[in-house]
Amino acid sequence: MDLDAVADELYALAPGDFSAARDKRVKAARAAGDRDLAEQIRRLRRPTLAAWASNLLVREQPDETERLLQLGEALRQAHQNLDGAQLRKLSAQQHQLTFTLARQAGQLTAQAGQRISDDVRQEVQDTLHAALADPEAAEHVAEGRLTKPLSAPAGFPTSFPQPPQAPAPRRATRPPDEVADLNAARTRRREQQERLERARQHVADAQRELHDREGELAAVEEEQRRAEEEQHRAEQRVAELSPELQDAERDQQRAQDAARKAHDRTRDADQAAREARSRAKDTAAYARKLAEQTQHQA
Repeated sequence: MDLDAVADELYALAPGDFSAARDKRVKAARAAGDRDLAEQIRRLRRPTLAAWASNLLVREQPDETERLLQLGEALRQAHQNLDGAQLRKLSAQQHQLTFTLARQAGQLTAQAGQRISDDVRQEVQDTLHAALADPEAAEHVAEGRLTKPLSAPAGFPTSFPQPPQAPAPRRATRPPDEVADLNAARTRRREQQERLERARQHVADAQRELHDREGELAAVEEEQRRAEEEQHRAEQRVAELSPELQDAERDQQRAQDAARKAHDRTRDADQAAREARSRAKDTAAYARKLAEQTQHQA
C-alpha cells in the first residue's frame, strides 16, 4: 500500500464515503507499522461536490480531458503571442468544451447517485477554465484528486476582442432628412441588437433548462435500470423457489390429510374407550351384586 494508490482509491469515492474509507486506510497503515503513511493518509482532505464531480469527469472521460488540456496549451500560447485571430478561433471551442464537459460531469454524478446543482456545475466549469489558463491547475485537474474547485487566474480572458477596425473617413455634413433617416436606422439597429440579446438570453435559459432535464432524465433512467434489475432478480428467485413451493404445498396437503385421518381415528378410539368404560362399570356392578347374593344364601 502506498500513498498514490490510496489517494486514487479515496478520490474516486463520493464525498459521503470519503471520510470512513480514509479512516479505515489510516488504521490499516498503522496496523502495518507504517505511521508516516498513516499520517499522510490522515491529511488527505475530503473533496467538495464540485471537486468530486471534476475528479469523476477526469476518470470517466480521459479522452475529453486530454482534449481540454491540449486546448489549454493552444490558448495559452495564442494569448502569449497576442495572436488575436487564433484566440478568437479557440474561444468558441473553449466555451463549447467547458460547457459540454460540465454537463457531462452532472450526468456522471447523477449516475453515481448524487445529483449536483447548477451552482456546483458552474464551479466545475470554472475549474475547467482554470485548467485552460494555468498549466499547474491543468496538472492538478488531470491527477483527479482535487479537494476544492479552481478559478482561472486574473487576466486570462474567457472571451476575446474583435480585430481593430480602420477609422471611418470624415463625412460631409448631411441634410436634416438624411440625418433623421440615419437616426431611425440606428434606432432600428439598436432595437434589433436588444432583441438579439433577449434571444441569446432565452437560448441560455433554454440550455440551462435542457441541462436540468437531461440530468433528471439520467437520474430517472438509472432508477429505472436498478428497478428492472431488482425485478429480474425477484423473478429469478420466484422461478428458483417455485418447485420448492410446490413440494411444500404437496407436503402440506399430505400433512393435512394425515392429521384429518388421525383426528378421525382419535374420535373413534375415544368413542370406543367410553363404551368400554361403560361396559366395565356395568360388569363390575353386576359382579358385586352376584357376590352379595351369594353371601346371603350362604
